[in-house]
Amino acid sequence: QVQLVESGGGLVQAGESLRLSCAASGRTFVSYAMGWFRQAPGKEREFVAAINYNGRSTRTADSVKSRFTISRDNAKNTVYLQMNSLKPEDTAVYYCAVYPGPGYQNQNRPSSWGQGTQVTVSS
Repeated sequence: QVQLVESGGGLVQAGESLRLSCAASGRTFVSYAMGWFRQAPGKEREFVAAINYNGRSTRTADSVKSRFTISRDNAKNTVYLQMNSLKPEDTAVYYCAVYPGPGYQNQNRPSSWGQGTQVTVSS
């Protein structure tokens, strides 16, 4: 079983940046792909980004591709989401997730989730 704890959310103005962190424990972090999802009020949870087990392969949703970057530090058991040029439509609860294997082929089917962190972008 893996435990995921997100941090770094908050209230920012449009155009500003935030970096989300997700600390993982309870399983061999280095063996598994990780991802970020988000859920805005009244909408379904959507994929944001994923990274494979060694950090050499990433995938980012088209809606945030030029602004968001996923990365990981296996020595710290932590995955990050750097979010730049934030927009009001980025307002959502952001969830960290772990995949059942080293890759993210089934990007919308992680095996475990964190509790989420709120990101609010004001205009």
